[in-house]
Amino acid sequence: MSHRSPSPLPGRRSVLRGSLAASAALAVPATLGAAAPAFALSGRPKAGWGVQTGDVTAHSGLVWVRSDRPARMIVETSATESFRNPVRWHGPLLGADTDFTGTTRLRGLPSGQQIHYRVLLADPDDPRRTGEPVTGTFRTTSEKRRDGVRFVWSGDLAGQGWGINPDLGGYRIFDAMGALNPDFFLCSGDNIYADGPIAATAALPDGSVWRNVTTEEKSKVAESLAEFRGNFRYNLLDENLRNFNARVPSVIQWDDHEVRNNWYPGQVILDSDTRYTEKRVDVLAARARRAFSEYFPISTLQPGARDGRVYRVLRHGPLLDVFVLDMRTYRNANSPDNQTTDPQGILGAEQLEWLKGELARSRAVWKVIASDMPLGLVVPDATEGKQNIEAVAQGDPGAPLGRELQIAELLRFIKHRKVTGTVWLTADVHHTSAQHYQPSRAAFTDFEPFWEFVSGPLNAGAFPASALDNTFGPERVYVKAPTASNVSPAGGYQFFGEVDIDGDSGELTVRLREQDGTVLFTQVLQPGRVGQ
Repeated sequence: MSHRSPSPLPGRRSVLRGSLAASAALAVPATLGAAAPAFALSGRPKAGWGVQTGDVTAHSGLVWVRSDRPARMIVETSATESFRNPVRWHGPLLGADTDFTGTTRLRGLPSGQQIHYRVLLADPDDPRRTGEPVTGTFRTTSEKRRDGVRFVWSGDLAGQGWGINPDLGGYRIFDAMGALNPDFFLCSGDNIYADGPIAATAALPDGSVWRNVTTEEKSKVAESLAEFRGNFRYNLLDENLRNFNARVPSVIQWDDHEVRNNWYPGQVILDSDTRYTEKRVDVLAARARRAFSEYFPISTLQPGARDGRVYRVLRHGPLLDVFVLDMRTYRNANSPDNQTTDPQGILGAEQLEWLKGELARSRAVWKVIASDMPLGLVVPDATEGKQNIEAVAQGDPGAPLGRELQIAELLRFIKHRKVTGTVWLTADVHHTSAQHYQPSRAAFTDFEPFWEFVSGPLNAGAFPASALDNTFGPERVYVKAPTASNVSPAGGYQFFGEVDIDGDSGELTVRLREQDGTVLFTQVLQPGRVGQ
């Protein structure tokens, strides 16, 4: 195990505090923390949505905030909570064009260190007038192997109408993840459910009532930019999530529900779906992508970023590289997925070549491929009245067809270039499981064995386990899933995963955990192998 204790981080008493409002129609949460007299005057900018950090490296990181009015973002960093001799960073002017959100990039940070920061929002017309500082902390990536790496992952938040329920304490799963003191949190997509309205109440099977915090933007499917922005703000009403964001950096990817269930480029929504007046999914996706880039600190989506894309690689010292995929933006149309040629596939040709090149160049002991969809689990798509396929596997256990052709090309490349230490992590299917892929069981055999681990949801409906497709020879070694569909978070089946890489041995341990942190399954992988 890594040398770091899973005990709470130092300095959490300075992290955001507050209470989750149980009433409906919240517009902006109250400013968190006990306001010092110097910052309690009216008319000063407030940062009641908390702070976040993202895409943290050994020497840099992104800090995010949202103001309640026009303001200049200022970040101060320190090695201690006392903020003696802080370093000041002048960030952007926050205005209506970004929904008053902004991100400041910190550079030249010491590696492997706990960084304390506070965000000040200054009146643009009078820089001396600043709002109450909002504090947070994060740990930069260590360049020393012996320090090890620990992170958590999951996905799927506020889905199927199950939103923030004050009766259950809101999104409690974030407290359990934070208690492990992870270096970062990998969200594997479905950060919001833009196509999933949140009603004030919902009936539960036992006759009790589920109660949601509600907002105007969550009362219908998101179509306008304002509605997409409101979906991201909705989750930040939860105190557990805000506290987690203030102390654990994130690595964010997206999937379908940031836009619409099972969307693909060029799709036109059927006239029979009367929820939508805007039928062009490309228009919806552009608005969603803009809101997504405003509400998460993602290095490749920052203003002026050269790439302007979600897929990227995050390097975490000598032990770990994380390859964040985008299986949504470049995919072909959903179909029966049984074509015998498929150059576009689910990644697109350009992203596939990027991934192969980055994997070949990586010198990290472990290469985690963060996939927003599973490989060998059959995920159907019936949104257009047809039995189409949403992910990669289509249920035909024979030779690769459709999108499987692209994955087969990638797996063949990994084998022949002798790329060691690949592990696939995903969410999407609303249960947790571990699959081992083995060529001796497969129809396609030109690859080395590997593991795929599934976790989630964070707070959404849980669903039965997906069927397996034998093309790549998966064996389901562990699964926990309900037998009924759309089981509410009150019924359990909310999951996250933990990855712990030991600095001495290089062993990678995966633990699948329940909402309260209980370990369900553990798998230890050995370093230096092409396959496991």
